Amino acid sequence: MPNRKLKERHLEALYRVTHFSKNELEALYSMYRRLVTAAQAAAPASALGHPPKIEGIDQNTFRDVMHNTFDLVTEETILERIWVTWERGANGGEGALKFEAWVKGLSVLLRGNNEERLALCFRVYDLNYDGFITKDEMFVLLKNSLMKQPGDEDPDEGVRDLVELVLRKMDIDKDGKVSLDDYRDAVQQEPLLLEAFGQCLPSKRHIAVFLKNLVSKT
Repeated sequence: MPNRKLKERHLEALYRVTHFSKNELEALYSMYRRLVTAAQAAAPASALGHPPKIEGIDQNTFRDVMHNTFDLVTEETILERIWVTWERGANGGEGALKFEAWVKGLSVLLRGNNEERLALCFRVYDLNYDGFITKDEMFVLLKNSLMKQPGDEDPDEGVRDLVELVLRKMDIDKDGKVSLDDYRDAVQQEPLLLEAFGQCLPSKRHIAVFLKNLVSKT
């Protein structure tokens, strides 16, 4: 990959819109280049023998980083949603993450303020993008995250009971679904509800270790 260092104006622009220092941004760019280069090397060649052209962080690389670097060992449904809902910008589409989209997303994931983290989790849980977390969505998310116990005759019944319990806590305006405002109010009252439907964020310990190692390598 060309451009071993970020251009100063690009660095300055990202410094203004993320929670990272300039040294951290340079280190994240080096990490990004390593990840994309490794993905290109690992991908199978085309039928004509040409090396694959990978334009950024692809989904397999993304999954590996979430698992191995941030220990985000969450349900595959949640991991898929984090990938799909990762902000790619106006021209980003749904494919591989270019550096700007990658670093902006990491800024929220690792150093986001309360509102940014809340919005990220809500987007992940709002499976059909209608602006609400519905009972059906809660059921899908909770069913995937709960282990089936031996001897359970109807595990779905337990999930439905849990959905009703969570809904009572989070549906502040009592309309049978959870809006972003409901979600915000519920999390303010009980912070543990932020990741009520599955882990979307790395632990503070894993964030601290990653950021410390990132800076020590610069």
